[in-house]
Amino acid sequence: MSQTHRAIAASAVNVAAAEPLLQVDNLAVAYGSVEALSDVSLRVAAGEIVTVIGPNGAGKSTLLGALMGVLPARSGTLRLGGEAMHDAPVARRVGAGLSLVPETRALFGTLSVEDNLRLGAYRFRQESASSHRQALEQVFELFPRLRERQRQQAATLSGGERQMLALGRALMGRPQLLMLDEPSLGLAPLIVRDIFRILNELRQRGVAILLVEQNARAALRLADRAHVLELGRVVMSGPAAELANDPRIVEAYLGQHSAHQARLAV
Repeated sequence: MSQTHRAIAASAVNVAAAEPLLQVDNLAVAYGSVEALSDVSLRVAAGEIVTVIGPNGAGKSTLLGALMGVLPARSGTLRLGGEAMHDAPVARRVGAGLSLVPETRALFGTLSVEDNLRLGAYRFRQESASSHRQALEQVFELFPRLRERQRQQAATLSGGERQMLALGRALMGRPQLLMLDEPSLGLAPLIVRDIFRILNELRQRGVAILLVEQNARAALRLADRAHVLELGRVVMSGPAAELANDPRIVEAYLGQHSAHQARLAV
């Protein structure tokens, strides 16, 4: 074996052996006596997009809420960057680099775009004003429309602009792992395309992304790996490209309407 081939092989072994950024094992969540998630396990590596698809009511939002710590897990373990987090409060998870963009976007409507963004950097509040300005500039480079509207109240923005603001605010926290809950929901196809383009750019910058998305075809085209969640359980997992061609997935989630959405979104 040549030295070049040995180096490539050694690199592949190191990547395979590297501990994932997010490691979830046997996660279970219940609402009273109703089991919402059961035995869910997944991994997300740095610079990787992992998507979770499934029907409404499958438990996708519950999964993100449990990972963020806003919903208590009945059992299971969660490690972020090798550190145990399954009993950690939300603040500690945020401090470790975990960030969630919820489906509701949860913006402060009476505050300006800039103030909403600055709130996203709260954990870096002790840093200098120049550092905060640099972080703002990075968000404005990704979302030029937010720069144009930085003095506007968040409540006056369009749906697409609110999604941009929610994503920009999450990025102000400099996440290692960014979780998104239905980022394309209710948005025009051209806006969805912009959002997915930015997610791809973030991946290239090394940000890990866990994506819950109703547009299954577009999500599978964007993601590296995918999980199918049904009735609170992972029923299929694998490379996203393989799942996109699986007849069961095609029949259940990738109809003609989804194909049309995906062509516009990606």
